[in-house]
Amino acid sequence: MLTFKNTNIALIVLLALTIAADKMHGVSWLVYVAVILVYSLIVAYGCYFVNSNFFMPIYCSAKITEKVISITFDDGPVADGTPELLQILKNANVEAAFFCIGNRIAGNEEIIKQLDTEGHIIGNHSFTHAALFDMYPAKKMLAEMRQTDSALYPVTGKKPRLFRPPYGVMNPNLKNAIVEGNYLPIGWNVRSYDTMSKDADQLFNKVSAKIKPGAIFLFHDTCKNTVAILPRFIEFAKSKGYKIIRVDKMLGLPAYA
Repeated sequence: MLTFKNTNIALIVLLALTIAADKMHGVSWLVYVAVILVYSLIVAYGCYFVNSNFFMPIYCSAKITEKVISITFDDGPVADGTPELLQILKNANVEAAFFCIGNRIAGNEEIIKQLDTEGHIIGNHSFTHAALFDMYPAKKMLAEMRQTDSALYPVTGKKPRLFRPPYGVMNPNLKNAIVEGNYLPIGWNVRSYDTMSKDADQLFNKVSAKIKPGAIFLFHDTCKNTVAILPRFIEFAKSKGYKIIRVDKMLGLPAYA
């Protein structure tokens, strides 16, 4: 399997061979550029595709044949979105996972309490979800993750184990922060791209076509089209014989420390 470790080993070997060939026969500088370019493209692939497991194993689906799926939401809690989703889930008797941004907890404590009391799990999604989060050193990343835990604990009395990387981007620094903080990284294998959706029907058709055993669906509290299609999506999944359960239950993982 392609990983950061074996990619680095391959780079070292290729550079060593290139240097040796350069000393013996002469090699164009373009060869060096090509080696570095290929390496950079592979690393970029590993960073962007969360299910590549390039830097570390990430739970992106359940390897099962049973008709079970999980629904997850990112970027909440938000007063204009999360309550609507909670009502839909309650009406359908479905439990989900909400990966919350820490700085959105203050002022939305009642929503957090409702998430907890109604059987949903709360995961960590960093404190700021900053645009440059992926560029932070591991120490600063971990500080944000722990800051979110500290904001959640007074409200729920629980500390999340499940962590979802902001933007779904992984890198060596984030891996180190996750390992040191003893978190469990959760990805997805169906990304709805609801934040880019312009049409609710198109969004529904897209995600409903990707229902399969063990799938983890990624939605966002902040998207109106997600609120619009969620009842229909749940009904459709159930009509196909699927059960919708919490991601921690489907993966057999502890949700809290």
